Amino acid sequence: MGCNVGWRCRQRRRNAPPRVVAGKAYGERAPVRTLSDTLFADVTLAAGAVLPIDAETEERAVYLISGEVDIAGDRFAAGRLLVFRPGDPITLTAVSDARLVLLGGASMDGPRHIWWNFVSSRKERIEQAKADWKLARFDTVPGDDKEFIPLPE
Repeated sequence: MGCNVGWRCRQRRRNAPPRVVAGKAYGERAPVRTLSDTLFADVTLAAGAVLPIDAETEERAVYLISGEVDIAGDRFAAGRLLVFRPGDPITLTAVSDARLVLLGGASMDGPRHIWWNFVSSRKERIEQAKADWKLARFDTVPGDDKEFIPLPE
């Protein structure tokens, strides 16, 4: 039995097609504008459903919200983030009814550095952000201008 809305799968009972939130997947494109190839989809699967994950997308991962899935004989339960190697063909089978987020896209143009809430391709930019935070140079959150969270030590 085939699936609808341009995605291919085998199933024991009807599934909702993946809801593409950003980017493109399974023949669908979200209306959200992105600056690079992006993959972000909400997927609900009935037990027994099989979902292939496109190997052409450079960076791919699945976050399991609920249920259990099988990938090549390994089972994974809710609360897991599964990150896949580029180019590996991945097929996911729902062991039970499952909901997951499929995410990924094009690789970044270089390494990123992360410290607290700051992410940058340059370490010195993170140091500048720390100084700017201490001096309250960031805009406040609308409706929450009374609380200031200090920079972690």
